[in-house]
Parts: sequence; structure tokens; C-alpha cells
Amino acid sequence: MRHRLYARLHGLVILIFQVSADLGVLRVTNYVTPALSSDYCLVYNSKWTHLPQTSNNATSYVLKNIIYTGLCKNSDVPAGGIKDEAVAVMRGNCTFVEKGRIAQAAGAGAMLIASEDGLVPPSGNQTDYDNITIPVVMIKSRDILDVEKTLGKNVRVQLFSPPVSVFDYSILIIFLIAMFTVSVGGYWSGVPDEDAGGRSLSDSGNSEKKQSDKNVSFTVFTVLIFVAVCCVMLVLLYFFYKYLVYVVIAIFCLASALALYNCLSALVTKITVGRCRFTFRTKVIEVRLLFLATFCIALAVIWAVFRNEERWVWILQNILGIAFCINFIKTLKMPNFKLCVLLLILLLIYDVFFVFITPFFTKNGQSIMIEVAAGPSSDEKLPVVIRVPRLMNSAQTQCTVMFSLLGFGDMIVPGLLIAYCRRFDVRIDSRIYFISCTLAYAVGMVIAFTVLILTKMGQPALLYLVPFTIITSTVIAWRRGEIKMFWKGSSYEMMNPLESSVNESDKDVVE
Repeated sequence: MRHRLYARLHGLVILIFQVSADLGVLRVTNYVTPALSSDYCLVYNSKWTHLPQTSNNATSYVLKNIIYTGLCKNSDVPAGGIKDEAVAVMRGNCTFVEKGRIAQAAGAGAMLIASEDGLVPPSGNQTDYDNITIPVVMIKSRDILDVEKTLGKNVRVQLFSPPVSVFDYSILIIFLIAMFTVSVGGYWSGVPDEDAGGRSLSDSGNSEKKQSDKNVSFTVFTVLIFVAVCCVMLVLLYFFYKYLVYVVIAIFCLASALALYNCLSALVTKITVGRCRFTFRTKVIEVRLLFLATFCIALAVIWAVFRNEERWVWILQNILGIAFCINFIKTLKMPNFKLCVLLLILLLIYDVFFVFITPFFTKNGQSIMIEVAAGPSSDEKLPVVIRVPRLMNSAQTQCTVMFSLLGFGDMIVPGLLIAYCRRFDVRIDSRIYFISCTLAYAVGMVIAFTVLILTKMGQPALLYLVPFTIITSTVIAWRRGEIKMFWKGSSYEMMNPLESSVNESDKDVVE
């Protein structure tokens, strides 16, 4: 029923779901005061009812509201008749076909079936509908009540179904958010190295001992463990989603509140005024940082309480999500390009496997990734995406709040490579790697969205982001003659001083 742009767990794939029912717009206008007008959602079956694509081509009918009856027999037709009118009746007591036949026989121009139990497209035997020529659509009963309350009884209605626009300007906002996140996270990752004079790429250097407690550096073992945990967590969510989804929500609240505090405190501490302090158990605490921590926790709690309120809570989720991704990219450091390549390729394989291979093993033929992303048999969704409401008006946006989504992993995973490029730039006093990898990420995102729009099929985002970022970084290092240093990273740094000392010893012997 909904046309949604989804991103799966860890955000490594962008999915687009097609509309499973035909959606349209019911435009209601007060013909005494034309300025009073409102649009409502309708559902119809295009096999039996054909609606124009624009309101300009739609017929205008006077609305006859008789939802107190089901119009299941001829005696239900009001005494004044319903000729050339759009008649609204209540769902139930008889089939859609029987209601349609009676309405058409009475001369109605269209029939609106009001439902209290959600919207489903009118269904039945094809041959039964062949003789019904008037539009038959489903609407919400509360919408009919709202029409009388806000627009009055002197209203006319139009039924039309605007075409679905695959492209939406919200995609541009998603793109800008992604670029901002990886750029800030990557740049910030190199700030400690820059402050230390560019002497190290990782936390192993003596100049960064103060930062070692705050930053975590990957190894081959931790990369393998990380990917294994992703696989196990995804499978567990597939089988125990209704329980584990709340664990993920709780973890997100804690992690995002901490991440938001880390991001904002870095800015607040730069302000030289308002540094009021007090001592608590031998610890000196700044009042402004205490208020900041309270604010971040409150924001996460508000999101948790109102997480299913789709009209506005997406703003909070985006704020918390962006902070989470930036802090993740800044904190987890890749010591060399070799581990970057290993991590990105393993996650790409993981992504493709769970999207395209697992349908061959599941009973319903759906991929595990899609099932987990859609939230099987649950109203709760995993909070692992950036969400922006679709901006272009359509029947789908009228019927439900629709979002363009991008998963956190589509920013975090390539962002770790971008962060490594930034720190390598600091080491060699350059900017070429960071800028080139960031631009490669942008090109990969554009191509991923373009293929998604053109094919209208789900695309694993890492299928484009991984090759573009890895190949670009490799080419830059090869052309500059720094491929060995770039590949080994901090390991090369530890070997280099040793080689230098050996060379110095050789010189002394010769002398």
C-alpha cells in the first residue's frame, strides 16, 4: 500500500518498493466558497476503475453523503435520488459489486465506499465488474466526517490519480546530508593527528597517547569480528525481530545521545565565556557541559517516546543519526589502507549475499535484508536510517507520510576510508587523498541514486560506493608514488624509523 524508499539494517542497501494498490486523490471543494478545499486519500482497483491523472481532466460531482447506509438494496437509495452525484456509502453488509450495481442503476456518477478498518482496493470477479462503468473507490470514513466538519455539506468532489514521480527533491537533501556527514566525520578524524604535528596515522604513536582512550583502531581480527557480528545480528533480527528491535532502539538512544554530546561539546568547549565550574567528588564539572549532557539525553528520550509519530519525529532521528555517524567515523580509526579494503569488500559481499542470495533459502522468497528492513509483523522500524519526507505531491504522499531514506552504513563504511585518507594527508602534509576520496563518494552516491531511479529496482549502495572510493584512492597513491606507504599506514611508519637508524649506522661505519 505504500511506496517507500527503504534502507536496510546498517544501511548498506537502498531499496524501493512499488505500490501494491492504486492510490488516488479525492479533492473536495465547497462550491459556495471555492476557497475551501481539501485533498484526501482514496484507493481503487485500476482493473475496474480508470481515473484521470490530473484534476483538470477529472469530472466534478456533487457529494451525496449516505454513509449511514450500506446501499445494499434499492430501498437504501435516498428519496431525492443520487443522479449524477458521487455517493458516499458505508462498507459492509454486501459486496462491492452489489453496491456498484445499485449506485449505477440509480444514476450515480461515482461511488465512494467509506471504511473504518483501513483501505483495501475493491476486489471481486472480473466479469462482475464488466458492467459497472462508474468509478468505485475506497476512502476512510473519518475523512467523510472531516469533510462535513471542515467544508460543510455544499461540496463537489473530483477523483484523479497523479502519476508516481520516481525522482523526488528529498533525494538531494539526503545526498547533502550524506556528504556533510562523511566530510565532517572524516575531517574531524584527522584533527588529533594535525594537532600532534602529523607524526602518526593511528593511536600507536607516542604523540597520541592522550587520544588512545577515546579512539579505537581496527585490526584484521576486529574487522572479521565486526563483519561476523553484523551477519549474526541480521539473522537473529530475522527470526526474533519483535523482541530484538527494542534492543536496537535502546542501543541507538544511548549511543546517539553520547555521540551528540561528543559532537556538541567539541564546539561548546571552544567558547571562552561561561566556564562556570563546580567540584563534585574531586571532579571538576563545567555547568554548561552538564546542561549539554541533559539536553542530549532529553532529545534521545523524546525520540524514543514519539518514535512512531511520523509527522515530525524524523527531524530528531536525523539529528541523532548524523551525530552517531560522525562520532563513529571520528572514533573508529583504520590504521592502514589494507584494512580499509578488507572491511569494505567484506561488507559489500555481506550486503550482496543477504540481498540477492538469501531469497533462494527463505520460505517466502524474500531476502533476509528486505524482511528485516521492512520490519516483519511489527510497527516498529529499526532506527538506522536518515529520513526526509518526499517533497513532490502525489497520491502516495497524500495517503501516507513517505520518506526518502539512507542507511547509516552508507555513510559510516565509506566514511572510515575517507577518514583514513584525511589522516594520511596530515601525515604527508597534503589534501589530495581526502578531497579525492570524498568526491569519489559523491560520484558513487549519484550513480547509485541514478540507477535506482532509472531501473526502479533495489540497488546495494556499496556496490557503487566501494569501487569508486577504493579505486580512486589507489590511483592517487600509485600516481604519487606513495602506494606502499598508503597501503601499510602506521605499520610503514614504524618500519621507516628502523630503516633510517640502520642507514645512519652504516654511514658511521663507512666514515
